Amino acid sequence: MNADAHLNLTALETAELKRAMGCFATGVTIAATHHEGADHGMTCNSFNTVSLDPAMVLWSIRKQSASRAAFLESGGYTISVLGAGQRDLAERFTRGLPQERFDGVGSERLPSGRPRIADAIAWFDCAIEHVLSAGDHDVLVGRVLSFAAAPDAPLLYVHGDFADG
Repeated sequence: MNADAHLNLTALETAELKRAMGCFATGVTIAATHHEGADHGMTCNSFNTVSLDPAMVLWSIRKQSASRAAFLESGGYTISVLGAGQRDLAERFTRGLPQERFDGVGSERLPSGRPRIADAIAWFDCAIEHVLSAGDHDVLVGRVLSFAAAPDAPLLYVHGDFADG
């Protein structure tokens, strides 16, 4: 297959591909930003390390996401890594208006002005360095400005469901 070729999947094949990708366990995070006076947040399991020197991370956002413009225009984001037992929080950030998901949720404002989840087991505050178009998603590569971590167990996502790590 050459570099310009791509699979044209049927609906059944797309479902099978999704099941196959679901075999890979990931951590669960809340990606957040502050834009035009409002906090925006969404559950994300595409978070990953890019580089340790310099410290860089990435995550991806659907091009059709209601929060996409807020993340791209804000110039940065936070990633809050959720711990075991935080399934309700992960589910909360998948529903409703993105700018209302923080209502009633314990969060802390970082020096950058962006929010982080107060009870997260780790967090990263990042400035966007690159935005890469990748199919129906944009990949946001960020330079880590600050971070913290605790030794607690993570919340995982595997086979289309949450599990405590």
